[in-house]
Amino acid sequence: MAFDVYLKDVQRELDTGDAREHAYRPALKTLLESLEPGLQATNEPRRSKVGAPDYIVARKGAPLGYVEAKDLGEDLRKVERSEQLKRYRGAFSNLILTDYLEFRHYVDGERRAVARLAEEDESGKLRPDKEGIKEVERLLRGFLAHEAPTVGTPKELAERMAAQAREIRTLIAETFRQEGEKGGLHTQLSAFRKTLIPDLQPEQFADMYAQTIAYGLFAARTTAPVEGFSRRTAGYDLPRTNPFLRRLFNEIAGPDLDDRVAWLVDDLAELLKRADMAAILENFGHRTRREDPVVHFYETFLAAYDPKMRESRGVYYTPEPVVSYIVRSVDAVLKTKFGRSMGLADPSTLILDPATGTATFLYYVIRHIHEALQQSGQGGTWSGYVRDDLLRRIFGFELLMAPYTVAHMKLSILLGELGYDFEGDERLRVYLTNTL
Repeated sequence: MAFDVYLKDVQRELDTGDAREHAYRPALKTLLESLEPGLQATNEPRRSKVGAPDYIVARKGAPLGYVEAKDLGEDLRKVERSEQLKRYRGAFSNLILTDYLEFRHYVDGERRAVARLAEEDESGKLRPDKEGIKEVERLLRGFLAHEAPTVGTPKELAERMAAQAREIRTLIAETFRQEGEKGGLHTQLSAFRKTLIPDLQPEQFADMYAQTIAYGLFAARTTAPVEGFSRRTAGYDLPRTNPFLRRLFNEIAGPDLDDRVAWLVDDLAELLKRADMAAILENFGHRTRREDPVVHFYETFLAAYDPKMRESRGVYYTPEPVVSYIVRSVDAVLKTKFGRSMGLADPSTLILDPATGTATFLYYVIRHIHEALQQSGQGGTWSGYVRDDLLRRIFGFELLMAPYTVAHMKLSILLGELGYDFEGDERLRVYLTNTL
């Protein structure tokens, strides 16, 4: 029986007198893989060293869950309260914590079951518990049978994404610290400094990296089919409004992504693959809606991901009736006070949002201009107007990478709904920069 073999293997290591946590890992790997044909329990020391769970358990390449192993006899009640386990329970929906004898199963952060195989007596001998073995087997079967539910609301998806994005940030920061000056992340930090922000610090880089990956995957998933969606294909599914963003995402999340980070990005892609995007983006782009889920999605995401950053950077949702009123008022002032008969639609009117956020104001400006052209009988020239006039005079500046990504996604979806398709290297003039 697999559990008999497992306990003998653990006992053999225990008898050496100097066995530590890592000595028991091969036995646990064998046990896990014996439960079902085709299972893979991967223990990658390089990943564990930077803060990943000890095992990734997968079926046909798709991750089922994670196992964190502590030294035999370690107090798992204390470990359960540690910051590491709090992070893991938030980021991973299917998780086991074990000291090789006791097993604790967590689903969506909540402890679902606890069971113990054996006790160690004063002489260092393991005393198997027959009922305990049955309970551990049930626990492990439940772990393998767990199916992550489809995510169907902006709030739920934002919170799940935020937890995983924080783990990605932690992994990137630790990998950066360990890899040395010639490592891939150091090279990318130099590129970020050259292209975007000259004084970017490593911790800011890790945060920007994590948010870019999270929102890049989200942006790609809004337009990509479920079948075949993954980290490796996501770059092709990003909006064509920003060639720089597509190249950047392919560079930082493509096939060369450090495998100490890639496993978690793949898990995030699996989460998004299970997301019901039709439900999450319900009513997006419809004039009659009261709220824009995409805008709320980012605010909810940042509140869960880093509420202090949300407060310090002023990331707050502006109610759409207020935005609509401001846009219509500016249009009226342009017509009555500045002699621009077409208001915001006038070819000589430059439009800049210096704190673009997720582009709610620019979204309403474009909608307002489209409606004005429709009402004046010029709707048939819309594609030519966008290409030759509109794109060259609408600008947005944004400091944070995630809302910058959302802004491009959101405006590209809107223009697509209104009948415009970007060609070649055309892009929206929304830039990642510090207005001040």
